[in-house]
Amino acid sequence: MSDARQIEAEIYERLSKVIDPELGRSVTDLGMIAAIEATPADANVDTDAYDVTVHVELTVPGCPLSETITNQINGAVSSYPGARLLPHIEVGSMSRDKLADLVADLKAERKQNPFSKPGVKTRIFAITSGKGGVGKSSVTANLAATFAALGYDTAAIDADIYGFSLPRLFGVHTQPTNLNGMLMPVTAWGVKLISIGMFAGADRAILWRGPRLQRSLEQFLSDVWWGEPDVLLLDLAPGTGDMAISVAQALPNAELVVITTPQPSASDIAVRSGLVALQVPMKVRGVVENMSYYEHKGEKLEIFGAGGGQRVAEQLTEALGYDVPLMAQLPLEPEVRETGEAGRPAVLTSEGALRTDGIGQTFRGLAERLMAF
Repeated sequence: MSDARQIEAEIYERLSKVIDPELGRSVTDLGMIAAIEATPADANVDTDAYDVTVHVELTVPGCPLSETITNQINGAVSSYPGARLLPHIEVGSMSRDKLADLVADLKAERKQNPFSKPGVKTRIFAITSGKGGVGKSSVTANLAATFAALGYDTAAIDADIYGFSLPRLFGVHTQPTNLNGMLMPVTAWGVKLISIGMFAGADRAILWRGPRLQRSLEQFLSDVWWGEPDVLLLDLAPGTGDMAISVAQALPNAELVVITTPQPSASDIAVRSGLVALQVPMKVRGVVENMSYYEHKGEKLEIFGAGGGQRVAEQLTEALGYDVPLMAQLPLEPEVRETGEAGRPAVLTSEGALRTDGIGQTFRGLAERLMAF
């Protein structure tokens, strides 16, 4: 084998470590590397150098992550240890037939909801509340961002069909990429997201009930390519309606996390959302009390009263027959709302790192406790 042919073979092997961020597979496994050509560079300039042209076929023209993929390919070529290589990346897109074959192969791997298969390792947390206005979606967004910042492959489904808010909280204004009927979730702040709010016309009134509502969840689970995330969070609609039952049927391994605020008017209703576990095969993992206090000049002001989270935890523990702990008490911080409304989870810095101060540490502790067992 000539030096050029050996370089081509070894570069192909190196590219097997380059992962498509959306599909979670290597670019070689996905057939995205159409050809590799290595030729000696101008001998008058550098006798040990080779020009290496990599022909890349993306799944869709104008793929939003094409720059990420090409940068990784450039790095794999330029860091080759055996010679000095000059990378040239030529980017095109797959033919319609090739893309159809790829999507068919991917769909064949998971002909059903991938999270209900035996042996699935994804930890699934369904975030629920008895009533609206307790900050359930804000907790979901910040918890998902925390998991991602801690290095977990994280996904989130906005299952609140009527009151979707995750796109806004993550600053998402784009639609999922459609690969011949298979959707790629939108990634923001390290979290793979899907929401009805990402689709055209989603701002109109949605009057879904029963089977159609359940079908929306099935589509989010089965028609979206999630890969194999470490963590999946679902932002449920408030209460104990159709979606909660649908989640239990589709994801019996999901664990409920109940969100409440301190006052009895919220905590009494929050208990009901946890008691859905008496009717379905889901376990209540714990309770989070939001807006527990407002810190002012070193003093914790209990604006909404006190003890609601503990009451919910104790009542669910007694009713369900196992320990349901109060896992966290989150402060009332205007910054959480302001930053979230601007499109960045408040637990993250503007660079996307997990904050090391109060709110960052609080959510870090909650995430670590959820993953502890």
